[in-house]
Amino acid sequence: MVPLLVFYLHIVAVAWAFTQRWQDEGLSEGMLAVFFVALIFFVGWSIVSFLVRLVIPPAGFGLLLDRDALALLLLTVTEGFFYYFYLRGDSGAASGGNSVVEGPQ
Repeated sequence: MVPLLVFYLHIVAVAWAFTQRWQDEGLSEGMLAVFFVALIFFVGWSIVSFLVRLVIPPAGFGLLLDRDALALLLLTVTEGFFYYFYLRGDSGAASGGNSVVEGPQ
């Protein structure tokens, strides 16, 4: 059940990333966002699975949280932090990138 929720969350995130980039930059940027999210997901999943398999026994922490589900949860949390800092944008860009207040000379 946990992997299903994680995969659903990733599908929603891919749709959000595509829609946001498509509206801001165009179709090609939307497709690049989809490929970027997929790349981060697949590479991150393999790395986190490798690390979890080194530490956690195969049974994991119960029926719902085996080590594969735990790896997906850790990947989702890690991706959440990454996307938060990567996609949050630059606060100076909203004001035209000019943070210096110009007054009368």
